[in-house]
Amino acid sequence: MKAIEISTYGAPEVLRLANRPDPVPGAGEVLIRVVASGVNRPDVLQRKGFYPVPPGASDLPGLEVAGVIVGGDAAAMAAAGLKAGDRVCALVAGGGYAELCVAPVGQCLPVPQGFSDIEAASLPETFFTVWSNVFDRARLQPGEVFLVQGGTSGIGVTAIQLAKAWGATVIATAGSDDKCRACADLGADHAINYRTHDFVAEAKRITEGRGVDVVLDMVAGDYVAREIQCLAEDGRIVIIAVQGGVDAKIDAGLVLRRRLVITGSTLRPRPVAFKAAIAASLRQTVWPWLEAGRIKPVIHQTFAAADAGQSHALMESNQHIGKLVLTW
Repeated sequence: MKAIEISTYGAPEVLRLANRPDPVPGAGEVLIRVVASGVNRPDVLQRKGFYPVPPGASDLPGLEVAGVIVGGDAAAMAAAGLKAGDRVCALVAGGGYAELCVAPVGQCLPVPQGFSDIEAASLPETFFTVWSNVFDRARLQPGEVFLVQGGTSGIGVTAIQLAKAWGATVIATAGSDDKCRACADLGADHAINYRTHDFVAEAKRITEGRGVDVVLDMVAGDYVAREIQCLAEDGRIVIIAVQGGVDAKIDAGLVLRRRLVITGSTLRPRPVAFKAAIAASLRQTVWPWLEAGRIKPVIHQTFAAADAGQSHALMESNQHIGKLVLTW
């Protein structure tokens, strides 16, 4: 099969098209002929050598795919209501930048009715991540106020739509007025240009001093202390990336007095059973929203797989709104 491999750690140009042996599915796994592969920030980190591959996972980048099942564990597929020939999208621990990809049966979801493979490939990584962190860990409730940093990232556009569909009031930050308008178009009730406004002051103004209930943070660093300042009592911060660094100096007294929770997680190394449970929740709650048009994939640009380096360069420029997808 053809695949995109990391020839050495470095700039986007280190991604190269190569021939690899076809992967072989094991017990509880399916083999997918990939039509489209999602591009995510962890792929960029892996390319740079900052995101180690979990034990047993493919060394090829790529955490989400969409395509057609062409083989695998027949009994496991039957138990999950799947069969060869079905169109699916899947979350994988690696190997998504390839014509063929192995995925655990429990991490596969049917392509939503009416969706293209490109649209479906943009779903798993961000939807699994947002559901696990915003709804399972941070326990966002209808009627609460939710703040997402980086509202036009792949995670951001998903978080805005899911939180809004859940019944929350949504505040998003973004780095330009155009991006703020894009957040509003996706359903954000308020969008803050963090380059021209202090998101802490704005969050307090919007909530009339009460503060927000949940923050989804992809920055960390000195953002954590600022986010604590704009939390309501019993507020929760969930950290899913550390683009601003791992060191954070916080006011522990404020955490105590306001009964705040600071948590976080990474999804890639979690066991299959954990991810399968998320998939089941998505299929029950979110897939009907997708098929009804209440939420939608946001695709900024597609690239031929051979041009994967260009997709990484665009992602690192932070000029995109939504998802980037490779096609095979």
